[in-house]
Amino acid sequence: MSTKRRAAVLGSPIAHSLSPVLHRAAYGELGLADWTYDRFDVDEAALPGFVAGLGPEWAGLSLTMPLKRAVIPLLDEISETAASVEAVNTVVLTEDGRRVGDNTDVPGMVAALREHGIEQVESAAILGAGATASSALAALAQICTGEVVAYVRSEARAAEMREWGERLDVEVRTEDWAHAERALSAPLVIATTPAGVTDALSAAVPEQPATLFDVLYDPWPTALAARWSMYGGAVVSGLDLLVHQAVLQVEQMTGRAPAPLAAMRKAGEHALAAR
Repeated sequence: MSTKRRAAVLGSPIAHSLSPVLHRAAYGELGLADWTYDRFDVDEAALPGFVAGLGPEWAGLSLTMPLKRAVIPLLDEISETAASVEAVNTVVLTEDGRRVGDNTDVPGMVAALREHGIEQVESAAILGAGATASSALAALAQICTGEVVAYVRSEARAAEMREWGERLDVEVRTEDWAHAERALSAPLVIATTPAGVTDALSAAVPEQPATLFDVLYDPWPTALAARWSMYGGAVVSGLDLLVHQAVLQVEQMTGRAPAPLAAMRKAGEHALAAR
């Protein structure tokens, strides 16, 4: 019987994904020569058929936009963390054929912050209100002792963030995006917006900034992260998040721990430099 095992990242678009680089680096370090990790462009409409067609050689899936919520009805079970943010980015296919969903973005954020010495903060600010912002709130539920201020563009998004706060037991106040410059004086700023959105804020970085967690990794550094570093502030990057959430995925899919964090990060850095 073949011991070949398969895993992949699914999403649309997917060509930019660094996940194959990170997971393959882990397999190399762990001596898993029979393991492969691919990427497939799969949208919400195609997802049920793709999942239904997975054979016994499949060990797991990584999921990115727009599939993190769409996959939930296709699973047998999801973790408490995934349920808390209604988003699954990891599916483990068990030997008895069960499909188990988890969210490694939330613990990945906590681990990335911890690596930079951030164990606890008194307050925080979030720029944006999308799916990543809800994961950020779930991470802050573990490390923030006070208020989180979310800067958003619409009242609908503001209501959504306050609702997430209630669900996650985080004290959330919302402010209009027009006042986003105020966020930059917080002890921890988490930027969850698409590329380019925070560029205009870079001119408002205070002279002694605290910590910025910018979830982007390509292009890097963002204008905001570059100015933040220039002023001596601590910066946690999207690559930090990507690597830490991928470490947890590798451990769950392969059953091998610890996954090789340093080798995975190095592979990611090389791939980004090559772009």
